[in-house]
Amino acid sequence: MAENNLAPNSWQRNLRVLWFGTFMAGIGFSEVMPFLSLYVDSLGKFTHNELSLYSGLAFAASYFVTALASPFWGKLADRTGRKLMLIRASAGMAIVFIFMGLVINVWQLIGLRLLQGVFSGYISNANALIATQVPKRRSGQALGMLVTGNVSGALFGPLLGGTLASIFSYRVTFFITGFLFVMVFLVTTIFVKEDFKPTAKSEMLNTRGVVGELSNAKLVFGMFVTTMIIQAANNSIVPILSLYVRQIMDNSSATTFYSGIVAAVPGIATLFAAPLLGRVGDRIGTDRILIIGFVLAISVYVPMAFVTNVWQLIGLRFIIGVANAAMLPAVQAILAKNTPPQVTGRVFGWNQSFQAMGNVAGPMIGSVVATSFDYFGVFLSTAILVVINLALVYHNTREMRQARKI
Repeated sequence: MAENNLAPNSWQRNLRVLWFGTFMAGIGFSEVMPFLSLYVDSLGKFTHNELSLYSGLAFAASYFVTALASPFWGKLADRTGRKLMLIRASAGMAIVFIFMGLVINVWQLIGLRLLQGVFSGYISNANALIATQVPKRRSGQALGMLVTGNVSGALFGPLLGGTLASIFSYRVTFFITGFLFVMVFLVTTIFVKEDFKPTAKSEMLNTRGVVGELSNAKLVFGMFVTTMIIQAANNSIVPILSLYVRQIMDNSSATTFYSGIVAAVPGIATLFAAPLLGRVGDRIGTDRILIIGFVLAISVYVPMAFVTNVWQLIGLRFIIGVANAAMLPAVQAILAKNTPPQVTGRVFGWNQSFQAMGNVAGPMIGSVVATSFDYFGVFLSTAILVVINLALVYHNTREMRQARKI
């Protein structure tokens, strides 16, 4: 059985190191996104439909493979340790991004995006490692802080990537991104500490055994579905967001600028709100914070469908960021508080798999709804998704509420 015998406060140092690691990983993942379709276009002469298809494949490929690979890496993490999985993920990503800068056709790029999904797992294993080390009563605060690393990196990444691509080239930007992951690899290898006793393969629990170790399997698996729906809801409006901004701004020349603000505002709100809400959740109940986040999201998505100017949309998107700060870390904290250390890797790996499925499903839902009901329908359908999630979570956390009354 895996265990950690580190000094009582060593998790705090690991949290600082992994915050930096997830920050750099957030930059690395997001900085190539603004020009990925343009990079695809530079790799051949494509029709409009071909470009849309190949760009969509390049975007979705890594998420699809992540959904398949995450359970395997989670199982390996429980056998060999989370630090080794962090090293594996960062080294693999460094190699993949460097090779992306060397491709000569679109299929090589799509193949490497598939391989990127194989080397997924840095964020989930960072969460799992902290979850096994932090005192349960402080899980919300610690995991809320860790979320801000990835969020702030993802906010800074597109700006950095767009700037680097304009100064240098698309290919050089991929090389720089690879170098960032080399830095993550080195920092993780040198500074992250984990006292882990490897488990023999013959002693590893199968899936049924893992479920048997969970004190509340229904709650844990419910959180997986909750994660998927959160990601699907957040990403369902991604395909139409800039188009919606253009519509409410009447094709203004400033559409691109304001689209960037609208896209970035939720992350800024999450960055500041997540640590605070994590601490509050540790005091009043993480499930309560999660439910508050859902209610807040529902109350915001509906009026988004009826905004008349971009500033209304920006304000509502800021509130969505606060809702995300309540929802995303709360799910991680509930998983941490209800998962034994010896199966944490697999539980967080499964959760990442559901997260990836949400990342794939969300844009597909948004595109289909927008085609059938116009842009306002996407926001209303997203609100319906959140209502379903609220009902699911309220049902699954009933035992948590009852335990507080005892």
